[in-house]
Amino acid sequence: MAKIKVYNNDTNRMETYYRGEKEAMPYVTNRTLTVGEFRGSSKSPTLWTEKRCMQAWNSQRYAFGAPIPVGYAFKRPWEGGHSNFSQHYAGLAFDAGQTLTVARRAQLYTSALNSNVWSYVEPKSLTPTWVHFDKRRRDSSLLNRRFSYNQEQFKRLICTYSARLFKYIRI
Repeated sequence: MAKIKVYNNDTNRMETYYRGEKEAMPYVTNRTLTVGEFRGSSKSPTLWTEKRCMQAWNSQRYAFGAPIPVGYAFKRPWEGGHSNFSQHYAGLAFDAGQTLTVARRAQLYTSALNSNVWSYVEPKSLTPTWVHFDKRRRDSSLLNRRFSYNQEQFKRLICTYSARLFKYIRI
């Protein structure tokens, strides 16, 4: 039985749930994501996430229109090569589609990219055998991402963040 801590963004409070591995994650509709899928290979007795991330999952699952196999979502840094800044550690990221065909995985990637519910969908070049998508907490984490932007996209990104930064600087 897992202890699951969920930050409820609507009430600004933490909620605690106790669920078995085969039970649905809190706030997930139609049992489309079980505790076992969310946990993956993590040995942690306590898992955590946010309500808005589970709601984004519901939207993604609906948009894709078929079951989405999840390798894992939650993972502590020392359990598999993720840093302390990993969205997996925050319970806000999914690595999915490992068992899908290449064509079906491409559909999942396109669906995640076009859904507008995720803050970040990792480029296919960085995750060739799965699809990574996450619900980041703030825009500033954009600067820490591994981008595969072309030059024009990179210039727009720098201009956007420079404008935000200079707004706070007095000359």
